[in-house]
Formats: sequence, C-alpha cells, structure tokens
Amino acid sequence: MVDEGPLRTAVDTAWCVYRARHQDVDAADGRRCLLERHLQGRREARERNGDAQELAAFGLAYLERLSDDEC
Repeated sequence: MVDEGPLRTAVDTAWCVYRARHQDVDAADGRRCLLERHLQGRREARERNGDAQELAAFGLAYLERLSDDEC
C-alpha cells in the first residue's frame, strides 16, 4: 500500500507556494486538482516514491508550466 502522507504534504506545499507567488489564484482553482493528479501519476510511475519535498518541487514546476487555457 502506498503511503499517502508524503503525497498529501507535497500537494499542500506546492499549492501553498504557488498561491503565494500568484495571489490572484483562488484556493478552489482547478489547477489544484490537476496538481494532485500529476503528482499521483508521477509517484506511481517511479520505482521509488520520493519524499514530499521532491514531489512538491516537481509539483511547483508543473504548475508554473501550466497555461491559463489548461485550467
């Protein structure tokens, strides 16, 4: 069974940092759901799960690459 703790921490951390950088983004923005799916898929695709800090960095980079049209 996969430990969801690091994944949840990574999502929360990446989302918090992203919203601090982009204050016009609402807490309920659809990008959070995209972030969760992206990190879940990334975690499942890797042999090792990685820690929350590594996943958060991947998540933040993903959010920065998203265009407004994808949200």
